[in-house]
Amino acid sequence: MLSTWIAFVCGIVLVGSDDVPRTRLGIRDTAFTINGEARFLLGISYYGALGAPEETVRRDLAEIKRLGFNWVRVWATWAAFGNDVSAVDRAGQPREPFLHKLQEFVTTCDRLGLVVDVTLSRGNGTTGPPRLQTLEAHRRAVETLTNTLRSLPNWYLDLANERNIKDRRFTSFADLKVLRERVRELDPGRLVTSSNAGDMSRDEMREYLQTVRVDFVTPHRPRNPQSAAQTSAKSQEYLTWMKDLGHVAPLHYQEPFRRGFGKYQPTAAEFLRDLRGARAGGAAGWCFHNGDERGRPDGRPRRSFDLRDQRLFDQLDAEERAVLQALHGAASP
Repeated sequence: MLSTWIAFVCGIVLVGSDDVPRTRLGIRDTAFTINGEARFLLGISYYGALGAPEETVRRDLAEIKRLGFNWVRVWATWAAFGNDVSAVDRAGQPREPFLHKLQEFVTTCDRLGLVVDVTLSRGNGTTGPPRLQTLEAHRRAVETLTNTLRSLPNWYLDLANERNIKDRRFTSFADLKVLRERVRELDPGRLVTSSNAGDMSRDEMREYLQTVRVDFVTPHRPRNPQSAAQTSAKSQEYLTWMKDLGHVAPLHYQEPFRRGFGKYQPTAAEFLRDLRGARAGGAAGWCFHNGDERGRPDGRPRRSFDLRDQRLFDQLDAEERAVLQALHGAASP
């Protein structure tokens, strides 16, 4: 990597040193901070980033920044539609060129003021072969990512996506505790979570916060027509549980409902109601989630799940575009 760089982003020339991070993610009580200032994390799914052409990434990130988003979610174990773009292999070892692409992506986001969610999953065969099936392999993957990205302060690690699903994705609290401790040994200040499929129970909340010792909680709320109306109250309930446990932390909705997932096709109004509910209930972040059309043989439009042929913003439908128009600038403090 060159010691100096010149990049053209959104028509602005940026000149500086690669060795000086620009975007530092932190936590203050139940809020996230960016460079020391409390910020609501308004994000967008960008799962297949490591398989996208450079021009696609450049244009999409410029649009993400213009619209006011301040974080993106990328997977380090992603293989969809016959295209494996994982940054680590099944044993958790580096997998090139994708690990380098992840490093470059997080570095670019740092320059743009964007936080990056880097997610691992053991997988269940739906998005490629199961991987990281042993604690040893999973720990090696955590080590690979942490050591590669350690100098960058603008990312956090999701140890295991939807770890509670009882298939090959399942990752026990005991395993998560080991993985969390390993990150702390390698990179003491790195923020870490592990996401939960569905609303979590009070007991699960206790395990995440007190056993695993995640830095923030990431429940994936139900995907049904009632969900958006429940988000405010559910958020308040979660925060009350934290206070009762004596362990407050940010509540982060990193993967809400999306279009194309099933029979329920949320409208723009429902996306916005869910976001308003999250903010009103005291949540610290919310994601504009997007993905493939599961009911179609080819899955198209695949949106962030496959960025090889089209950039994300060329794959969104009319309802999603209406969400973006309404969200513009909503990431202000």
